[in-house]
Amino acid sequence: MIEKFLNNELSIKRWRRFKSHRLAVVSSLLLIAACFFSFTAEFWANNKPIVMKFGNNYYYPILKDYTPQAFGLKNQITVDYKKLPLADGDWAVFPMIVWDPYESNKEVRSYPSPPTLKNIMGTDDRGRDIFTRLLYGLRYSVIYAVLVWALSFFVGTVLGGLMGFYGSKVDFYGQRITEILSTVPQLLLLIILISIFKPSMALLVFISSLFGWIGISYYVRGEFLKNRRMEFVEAARAVGAGSARIFFKHILPNSLTPIITFTPFVIAGNITGLASLDYLGFGLTPPTPSWGELLSQAQKHFSIGWWLALYPSLALFMSLTLLSLIGEGVRDAINPRE
Repeated sequence: MIEKFLNNELSIKRWRRFKSHRLAVVSSLLLIAACFFSFTAEFWANNKPIVMKFGNNYYYPILKDYTPQAFGLKNQITVDYKKLPLADGDWAVFPMIVWDPYESNKEVRSYPSPPTLKNIMGTDDRGRDIFTRLLYGLRYSVIYAVLVWALSFFVGTVLGGLMGFYGSKVDFYGQRITEILSTVPQLLLLIILISIFKPSMALLVFISSLFGWIGISYYVRGEFLKNRRMEFVEAARAVGAGSARIFFKHILPNSLTPIITFTPFVIAGNITGLASLDYLGFGLTPPTPSWGELLSQAQKHFSIGWWLALYPSLALFMSLTLLSLIGEGVRDAINPRE
């Protein structure tokens, strides 16, 4: 009970120190807001109405697909809600941005087209709205980064914890294997594997996590080597606690400092990693919205499409900056010297 109280009190102190870091707090709020708008992007950028009244019925195209026959249309496969004729009494509420991430603006003469009132950040080389693709692209970047972080840190925590907990031969041979794997050219191997198999989110996450656990395993191993000799562990052994209980309930909660500290920076690195893969053409399968793919277009059309380089670069820069500021706040909050 005393240990639980002290841990709670320590957590409260850390939380207060984090809140005192104003840049970190503001960055957290901005990042949460950006993720909220990205994961609910269908309500902010879409070519379908959120709700509409047609005839005597109400429709919700953003949540449900309707056949053209539902609106009295014939000889059509899909419904173009922008051109759907509305009678008196009919109405439709569209999102703020009336472009789908896969839809081309056929009103412009050539692609890519510069920023206009209809496309506030311009279009790419296929006429698709850049702002919409940036908004949707953040969703895929965050999903990839968080999944790679979770899988890598889970494997690294378990393996590093086992090496530090048991020591002796387990630690010796485990470290030798880890050192061998750390010498593998990871990016080259990653590109080779992706070029062999068809890229997908699941495959990218799995391949990126193959070696992503190595770095965190070193720190977790060090924490376990230090904490396994602490008095609370010896006390737990004295009262008959098993190895599993000591591992998960006593040592692991007291070894989370490197995991919490490195999390924002690792997620930022994963976002950059996905952008790099998409830039090289080994990332998400087109036409999936991707920041790296827009930067690749910028290289091809830099002389005539400056907006292709500016806005994706700003989005990437802002995301990495926010995560770095959050990471600094977390690092200062759990600094044992404070």
